[in-house]
Amino acid sequence: MKPLLVVDGYNVIGAWERAAKEGWSFEESRERLATLLEEYAAFHGCEVVLVFDGTRSERLVRTHEQRGGVEIVFTRHGEIADQYIERLCDGQPRFREVRVATNDNVEQTVVLGRGATRLPARELLREMAKALAVQRDQIARGPVKSGMLISRLPQAQREALEKMRRGE
Repeated sequence: MKPLLVVDGYNVIGAWERAAKEGWSFEESRERLATLLEEYAAFHGCEVVLVFDGTRSERLVRTHEQRGGVEIVFTRHGEIADQYIERLCDGQPRFREVRVATNDNVEQTVVLGRGATRLPARELLREMAKALAVQRDQIARGPVKSGMLISRLPQAQREALEKMRRGE
């Protein structure tokens, strides 16, 4: 079972200095965060649930949207993201690795009590930036010349293996 990362969306956006500095709207910040989390999920091989509060909205029902490895949840009117996150943590098997990204101290304490680990919002933002930098570096190096594993070995090792294959 893949590890699970649960993200309190507005809490992370509130800690995102770049979003504030560049004056992104909530809609643009939500979109950019979702996109970064898609890349993060693919890079780390984990499932991500991105939760946004619906307390001040007029949503009568909770909505779920799947984008790549990210499930985006908007809670219904009157339901805060913390409540949804707590129930989600309660419903996970004890052996599953669950991390919750939030800066809310009370929420961090509650999820710790429910078997999850806490991840401060700024740390998640750092992890996402690092993963993006590694991906860009891999892309910049270009494709592997051949799909064969031996093509990735240094020349001296290839020659030694070829001698072994021939029985020399």
